[in-house]
Amino acid sequence: MRHPLSTYRLQIRESFTLDDAAEVTGYLRDLGVSWAYLSPILEATPGSDHGYDVVDVERVDPVRGGAEGLDRFAAAARAAELGILIDIVPNHMGVSEPRSNAWWWDVLRQGRASAHASAFDIDWEFGRGKVRVPVLGDHLDAVIDEITYDPAPADDAPDGLIRYYDHAFPVAPGTGTDAAAAGSREAIEALLDAQNFELRFWQDEADDLNYRRFFAVTTLAGVRVELPEVFDATHAEILRWVREGLADGLRVDHPDGLVDPGGYLDRLAVALEEAGDGEVGYVLGEKILEHGEALPSWWKTAGTTGYDALAEIDRVLTDPAGEAALDALDARLRADSDLAPLTGWHDLIHDTKRKIADSIQVSEIRRLVRGLPAGLREEFGADVLQDALAEILACFPVYRSYLPAGRAHLDAAAGEAEVRRPELGDVIEKLVPVLADTGLEVAWRFQQTTGPVMAKGVEDTAFYRYTRLGSLTEVGGDPGEFSLDVAGFHTAQALRHASWPTAMTTLSTHDTKRGEDTRARIAVLAEIPETWAARLEEFRGIASTGHGPFDALLWQAIVGAWPASASTPEGLKDYRERLRAYAEKAAREASEVTGWWEQDEAFEERMHAVVDAATGPAAQRVRAFVDEISPAGWSNGLSAKLLQIMGPGVPDVYQGSELWEQSLVDPDNRRAVDFAERRRMLAEIDAPGARPPAVDATGAAKLLVTSRALRLRREHPLEIYRPLEAAGVASDHVVAFDRGGVFTVATRLPHGLKAAGGWRDTVVLLPDTPVVDVLTGRSFAGGPTPLADLLAFLPVALLIF
Repeated sequence: MRHPLSTYRLQIRESFTLDDAAEVTGYLRDLGVSWAYLSPILEATPGSDHGYDVVDVERVDPVRGGAEGLDRFAAAARAAELGILIDIVPNHMGVSEPRSNAWWWDVLRQGRASAHASAFDIDWEFGRGKVRVPVLGDHLDAVIDEITYDPAPADDAPDGLIRYYDHAFPVAPGTGTDAAAAGSREAIEALLDAQNFELRFWQDEADDLNYRRFFAVTTLAGVRVELPEVFDATHAEILRWVREGLADGLRVDHPDGLVDPGGYLDRLAVALEEAGDGEVGYVLGEKILEHGEALPSWWKTAGTTGYDALAEIDRVLTDPAGEAALDALDARLRADSDLAPLTGWHDLIHDTKRKIADSIQVSEIRRLVRGLPAGLREEFGADVLQDALAEILACFPVYRSYLPAGRAHLDAAAGEAEVRRPELGDVIEKLVPVLADTGLEVAWRFQQTTGPVMAKGVEDTAFYRYTRLGSLTEVGGDPGEFSLDVAGFHTAQALRHASWPTAMTTLSTHDTKRGEDTRARIAVLAEIPETWAARLEEFRGIASTGHGPFDALLWQAIVGAWPASASTPEGLKDYRERLRAYAEKAAREASEVTGWWEQDEAFEERMHAVVDAATGPAAQRVRAFVDEISPAGWSNGLSAKLLQIMGPGVPDVYQGSELWEQSLVDPDNRRAVDFAERRRMLAEIDAPGARPPAVDATGAAKLLVTSRALRLRREHPLEIYRPLEAAGVASDHVVAFDRGGVFTVATRLPHGLKAAGGWRDTVVLLPDTPVVDVLTGRSFAGGPTPLADLLAFLPVALLIF
């Protein structure tokens, strides 16, 4: 199997097309990249910036460059000796604009008679033969006068359209009437009753839907790729890319949403082998692993997309000594806000997952109830079964199981559920064998439901409530694991090297809650918890939401993402707008005071006032603190990047992150990248006689580290992973390893290192052979090498014989 040595993620969209991507292939080659890695490129919902809402599986999105643009990009990539990895989305399709999705449009028009009815995961019986579409601003009786019938025929709607404001839906064959066209209320009611869809109040999406969604996103409808004919139809264009040499590998989005992820990957492997003339393609699965969980060994994949590596790198750079003080600070903030103290991460996520199960996942759980054996439904009743299923889901310890593997997870969840809800013991005991029976559809659907409850309950709720140190609340991370010692880090890397050597590793993605260098700066707070507590008190005295833990989250984001551009009025204004958007999303996701469905206007006004104060009257004081912690944050950022690129696996550089990546949650992390500036800076670094750049706000030092490490990885096979020893009073402050004559040395806990007097007598034990640091060009004799000398200019070193 051909695989990349490194990848570089590019977000392809209308404002950065495949032709724009083709123009940067030369830069990617010069940077040292092995493969270009494209976001989804099939046609997506008009205006989509991410591409995960595919509406046409049969063609490359014209606004992203179309098939011709892909041809031109591939030619440019090949000329630059780059491989190509493309993101695909088998789990769902976009349906927010039905007319843009011909399959969905035809299902709405013809119902179960549509040739595409089987492509979507719809419970037709529950909907009385109709697809429930939640778009109305109120219940139907309240808004029916706002619904009209337009009888004018169109190519895709020969019987006319039903309109509701900007929404348009196709009329079923032979159901339009003159009375409905004239606007008769009774005729409109009769017309709606005759359709293959049912318009519903938008809030019905939580508990009264009859099609599977992506998580709780009603505008993304689940696709049944487990059916051979649906797989073939949805992958024909993708396989053409492989067959015609336009793609070398695929990144599979959210395989956990599928009925049988392992079976899907098996089928994909066969199809890729046929398309690739016998060569097995490189395939990654976007799989979130919980702490201590292993990727299914039987999956035909090179590994995950790397969130597990992100968590390891972040934690080895986090000071364990700060945990108790940050816990104490969090307790004080909760007490000051009249909030109950946290009893622990596990209890918190149980409660947030249960909240999701009782709200936005009710539709899915009710479908599980309908799928249970009739005897169980008669014995316990729908409400009790729904309660018991929700409790098991809230206790489920991982994203999902893959029966028959993972039965232990189901048993563990059931056992905890019985302890928490002993009155449900009898029903839980009878549910478990049913949920474990792979011969029953409900068992497969249950496995598809655990992931959405976990994702929405943990990443999109608990992460915004557990605020003691924001750098730890990242996708794929367990905030209950505060830090990782150097020995534990080496163990994790050795395991990856032995088990999944071609899995991707990452630090930033389009889905991360904070960019890698935002987290690197926030991690410094673990080294100075008392100082941070004092500064937070000062900042809260300037402006506060009145909710202490959320204040901590927001002020951490403010100082963590504070950009160099904020030194100008224009830059400060731009940052203010970014922060206001972040604060709104964070507060509504946390859903403690305000939320997406119902907003607390007074709280949100105070929230925006915090942002306005931080970027207005208090900007100078905030900037002073940022200046105080930035050097340590830069050190963390350089160490993280070098550990990622030189560690086991295939490192991905998210677009633009070769300079400081100080973004916040999407869409902030999908902003445009100035490739011309990066190309210019790289040329300056590469110029003959150029000195290594200073570690400063420009990010040039990170560009140096990234480019030199990527190039070295491209030129030297990294065949082993062997920890290097350090000795001396500051030996806990270094992470070092040997990849087979290529030595990585990185600083950890830089603030504490400086406060204790620096490296002093500490040495790293290298082979007794001369080495050269490719970052600075300096030579060293080898053997016990003083870190004070080796790291005199940069907090990291990359050495070769």
